[in-house]
Amino acid sequence: MSEERKLRSQEWFGGDDKMGFVHRSWMRNQGYPDDYFRGKPVIGICNTWSELTPCNGHLREVAERVKRGVIEAGGFPLEFPVMSLGETIMRPTTMLFRNLASMDTEESIRANPLDGVVLLTGCDKTTPSTIMGACSVDLPTIVVPGGPMLNGRFRGETIGSGSFNWLIKEKQTNEAFDADDLREAEICAARSIGHCNTMGTASTMAVMSEALGLTLPGIASLPAADSRKRVMQQLSGRRIVEMVKEDLTMSKILTRQAFENAIVTNAAVGGSTNLIIHLTAIARRIGVDLRLEDFDRLGSGVPLLVNLMPSGKFLMEEFCYAGGLGVVMKELGDLLHGGAITANGQTIADNYRDAKCYHREVIATREAPLQPSAGIAVLRGNLCENGAVIKPSAATPALMKHTGRAVVFESMEDYHARIDDPELDIDADCVIVLKGVGPRGYPGMPEVGNVDLPEKLIRQGVKDMVRISDGRMSGTAYGTVVLHVSPESSVGGTLAVVRNGDRITLDVEQRLLQLEISEEELARRKAEWRAPEPRATRGYVRIYLDHVEQAELGADLDILTGKSGSTVDRDLH
Repeated sequence: MSEERKLRSQEWFGGDDKMGFVHRSWMRNQGYPDDYFRGKPVIGICNTWSELTPCNGHLREVAERVKRGVIEAGGFPLEFPVMSLGETIMRPTTMLFRNLASMDTEESIRANPLDGVVLLTGCDKTTPSTIMGACSVDLPTIVVPGGPMLNGRFRGETIGSGSFNWLIKEKQTNEAFDADDLREAEICAARSIGHCNTMGTASTMAVMSEALGLTLPGIASLPAADSRKRVMQQLSGRRIVEMVKEDLTMSKILTRQAFENAIVTNAAVGGSTNLIIHLTAIARRIGVDLRLEDFDRLGSGVPLLVNLMPSGKFLMEEFCYAGGLGVVMKELGDLLHGGAITANGQTIADNYRDAKCYHREVIATREAPLQPSAGIAVLRGNLCENGAVIKPSAATPALMKHTGRAVVFESMEDYHARIDDPELDIDADCVIVLKGVGPRGYPGMPEVGNVDLPEKLIRQGVKDMVRISDGRMSGTAYGTVVLHVSPESSVGGTLAVVRNGDRITLDVEQRLLQLEISEEELARRKAEWRAPEPRATRGYVRIYLDHVEQAELGADLDILTGKSGSTVDRDLH
């Protein structure tokens, strides 16, 4: 570390004045010796542990292993909590609170005497929220993903903790799946510590953290219960101390090239559509101009290499045994910016040069991919003036070009009340349209876009239908589902004025989503439209409704974009 550059923490602990005395003396009640305050890099361990977040329930133990590494490298570790977002339990949706958790992370880092940060992440929103917050401060930062669960096992079959959820209604309807069956599957599905073991949003964001260069290479693919994960956690603690000495800040890693690498990698692994919103928000925090079209331009021609649910057959455990993300990065080769720097100080190309594949059914080659092109398709048309997205690898090929009659649900409550009504006028060729589930509409943009099909059609053997909404869907889900329609219905986008019986055209190859009515009729309907009353009048949700941006901008708060830096006013005691 350069002698000219003073550690940030020394502004708190380094002085022999009154405030130096105050800061050190109170910390001493925890038993820290003198040398901890005299030049050791202070490493904040940002922990999203909570017993209300099952995916992150093991992070207290992870923190201890990271601390061990920090101490070994000569650092001073201090663990602190931030808001934990448990996708499986929180209502109405954790996406409503992602920006709040990012604020918690940002202000906790900036306000305290920290020189570097370790982000302990797991469940879906805990990764983007903490990265977003840390980006805004821009200290040396490393991410330690909590890791996926081991495979679920149910009656001799492997099941995913997530993807199996979307089969339950079909099994109850067509396979006489009763309460005892459900309970047995429930017990078997999530059988170890860790987050969802499909390539859902949690695994996607862990993989993307590594593809961005924010982790040690190889850590994202390892299951939470694997002892090798523990080693990587300890090594991450060692590495963050070196990153502080090198002044390897987030902005030096999160370059335009890093974001492009993440988009390409997401396509190759069949990652979640939620990545689009999270990666865009992260880019806007760090100051990289990332557009919706970049995801299509960079990702849509990338071959699908990873055979994982929901796009494929296997789970994260097999992905690890097959060689993990390193194999994918090596296969992608010249599609990536190999010179992009990563948290270990090496480049992407250096980190994965020697990766080996041990199971080609799980990780394919570029020459013989599972699909020749995957990624995310960005749609345009009068139904989505500012864009919408679809994940082709999870969709039904026969529905990728389709025109059908709209069956409209004005809200989730309307959907639940009518979807299984035997008298509902709907058939397999119809297009299910769900309104009111965008960033402002729900509020929080829940993962409901992949709504269940009507029970009467499931009984007929219908597996998929075109579904359109301004919401999101779980990364564990599948189907021909158009998401993130913008502007959303609650702010007067075209989606707001779609009516039962309207004809809608989806043409993924042409990147088109069109409401088949005249411009004059569309203008008339919009003129008649009235905005709904806001669903909250106080607290954080009121702030969120006043400031949240649309999906194509990352659904962040407009008051949070851009870096604010690590400087904080000295107290005035």
